[in-house]
Amino acid sequence: MTAPAQVAVMQVAPRMLDLDANVELTVSAVKTARERGADIVVLPELSLSGYMFETMDEVYSCAVTAEHPVFTRWAQALEGSPGLVVGGFAERSGDDVHISAAMVSASGVQAVYRKTHLWNREKRFFTAGVKAPPIVDTGFGRVGVLICYDLEFPEMARSLGIRGADLIAVPTNWALDARPYGDEPPQVMLARAAARTNHIYIACADRSGRERDQEFTGGSAVIDTAGWVVERPDAAGLALASLSLSRARERQISSVNHVFGDRRPELYTGVFKALDAV
Repeated sequence: MTAPAQVAVMQVAPRMLDLDANVELTVSAVKTARERGADIVVLPELSLSGYMFETMDEVYSCAVTAEHPVFTRWAQALEGSPGLVVGGFAERSGDDVHISAAMVSASGVQAVYRKTHLWNREKRFFTAGVKAPPIVDTGFGRVGVLICYDLEFPEMARSLGIRGADLIAVPTNWALDARPYGDEPPQVMLARAAARTNHIYIACADRSGRERDQEFTGGSAVIDTAGWVVERPDAAGLALASLSLSRARERQISSVNHVFGDRRPELYTGVFKALDAV
């Protein structure tokens, strides 16, 4: 059993199209989380740029590579911890731009994931990734990553669980939906279901505030392996939870049931064949 990790999500409101301001915002957020004892810090999707783009020129104005100095500053803020910062940014790659997440340890960028499932107007500006999400080993456990809409595809969280992730970090920008029955946001329900069905921890860092004509949900949450929300953001936007990440590997959930061992893949084949025809 590894030592518990202090896992933080930082719910911040990036300033639209102000890269310099957002660099300072995210660095400050990581430092604030670290001052509160955090080892693993998750920041929102596109936290260096904002989200509600109107032109490709706007996208290019905030797009950076994984060599940008901001990631060095995230790494410096982690000094002394074997943890990780996971945060979203617009990643420039030639003429393409991806919605990406950098996974940064105290020694620098360990991996970059490019969002594979693009939501709505994102398809106007961004290129979808083509590689499976990475898993990074930390001193506390194995951390995988998904971005926002990726989480609505059960196969994504399931594949990370089967590949050995203990925690899924989810940078996200959840648009505010109507809740006619007063329940919690549907995106949070999906995250809770993914945690429970895969016996895996999930940390979702949503953003707050309004940008142009879009209000955001502010639905950040740290979720345990049973699907319960254990922490939500305080007034400063910080949700911090102590999680023994290696407990996610205890997937024998009763004397006769195993989260992955009880699967019946031979019965699912037809489903995937039918989906291929859609």
